[in-house]
Amino acid sequence: MKIFISSDHAGFKLKNDIYKYLKNKNKNILDLGPFNADTVDYPDYAKKLANYVKKNKYNIGILICGSGMGMAISANKVKNVRAALCYSAKNTKLSRLHNNANIITVGSRLTSRNMAKKLINIFLKTKFEGGRHITRVKKI
Repeated sequence: MKIFISSDHAGFKLKNDIYKYLKNKNKNILDLGPFNADTVDYPDYAKKLANYVKKNKYNIGILICGSGMGMAISANKVKNVRAALCYSAKNTKLSRLHNNANIITVGSRLTSRNMAKKLINIFLKTKFEGGRHITRVKKI
């Protein structure tokens, strides 16, 4: 599994914290930017990451902006991408179990650093349940 991470300016600090955290856990992670806190347009980074994720069904993405919503909306425009805005342990787990989400989006202004780490850990360890959900996911 390859993990890609990106943000906008609002999510820059949290992105760097998450990147270092996952790197220290020996995760195969690639930072797609931005590489400073200058103002950027989140759709550019969401699309860039989503295109990396769609290349392999085992790829996972992490997108961080102020609310997480803009990144989710933008990433979901890319075919075969299922970006989920995650804000609780339960909705994060269900996004993987039932929706086979391959990108987690987090709001840096709405989610603490510790909660973001918790949600990302849940996202990474939870596998798609398959079964009755396969037909539904294929309709997306």
